[in-house]
Amino acid sequence: MISKRAMVMPSSPIRKLFPYSDRAKERGIKVYHLNIGQPDVPTPKELLNGIKGFSKPVLPYGQSEGIKELRMAIADYFKRYELEVSPEEVIITQGGSEAILFSMLLLCNPGDEILVFEPFYANYNGLAVVAGIKLVPVTTDPKEDYHLPKGEKISEKIGDRTRAILVCSPNNPTGTVYTREEMEMLADIARKHDLSIISDEVYREFVFDGMKHTSAFAVAPERTLLVDSISKRMSACGARIGFVTCKDKKMLPLLVKLAQSRLCPATIEQYGAIEGFKYIDNYIDGMRREYEHRRNVARGELLKLPNVSVNNPEGAFYAMITLPVDDSEKFVIYMLEDFNVDKKTIMLAPGAGFYATEGLGRNEARIAFVLKEEDIKDAIYILGRGIKAYNS
Repeated sequence: MISKRAMVMPSSPIRKLFPYSDRAKERGIKVYHLNIGQPDVPTPKELLNGIKGFSKPVLPYGQSEGIKELRMAIADYFKRYELEVSPEEVIITQGGSEAILFSMLLLCNPGDEILVFEPFYANYNGLAVVAGIKLVPVTTDPKEDYHLPKGEKISEKIGDRTRAILVCSPNNPTGTVYTREEMEMLADIARKHDLSIISDEVYREFVFDGMKHTSAFAVAPERTLLVDSISKRMSACGARIGFVTCKDKKMLPLLVKLAQSRLCPATIEQYGAIEGFKYIDNYIDGMRREYEHRRNVARGELLKLPNVSVNNPEGAFYAMITLPVDDSEKFVIYMLEDFNVDKKTIMLAPGAGFYATEGLGRNEARIAFVLKEEDIKDAIYILGRGIKAYNS
């Protein structure tokens, strides 16, 4: 007997095509991975030194809510954004994904609903299935660079079983940075309909063109579960250290109980994260400038390709692109199985997996500009050649 949950669990559009790239590499093909948000920017040495400095004779269990020194470091980190957070309001998780899952489990019973703006981070789909909830999509428009629609369009999707609004800014997969006015609109809607806000702020530092990031904590602290991770700001995706921050005194002990169910987060990586937060000023501005430069390079090269459109990412390190192909997943498989330029090809993340509305995203793909400039240019040149060959 197999559970319905397992049967309906969606595959990750970001990862499910890896067998094709593995086989391409076995044939001697170099694959430019534009499909996954895995930066090639070096992990800060301060974080690695924190891990190397662990010298206890036994690697013990830690506290379920995370070691206190890290929770204190995160509370101190928030002061740079004029956000008041106490260590007791921080729960350390196994990556940002667990923080999102805990938030869903805390707020929703099976069958409840959460509003989400599509296209959205594809793993929200899988986490929602695990939690037994339904994601209700509110579609955003690429002609508006995927900014939020009017409040009326959002409110009309709210039903009797709606429990929360899930928002990600800077956004994965679009790179959109929601303005303070947009965040205040969401706060007003949440208050009017007695909803919580799950605010995914993993890319907080990566904001371009002089824009400012507005945290949900700045506009609705009493209703917000803020989820975050060190994966991107510290280029430490494999450390799997995230956190969820909450000011509701009734919710905090319940989050701790959820954390107790999996015992504790990884111990050694937490010591690395402490050093990463302590010395964040040593590296974060350089990281942001590098990703803004890569955004400029990637977008400039994409705009040279016939019949390819791309939004203007204002942050993070992603963009959604519209391709002149019938099906972006078939196209990605074609690029990995049947096409190369001088034994090089590319891998994108097919767009349909970033939508909940059936039929949307079939000719779109997410591109991650996480490679150095010359690799981005080469990869997009290969993309253009591949589109021409695929359509012929």
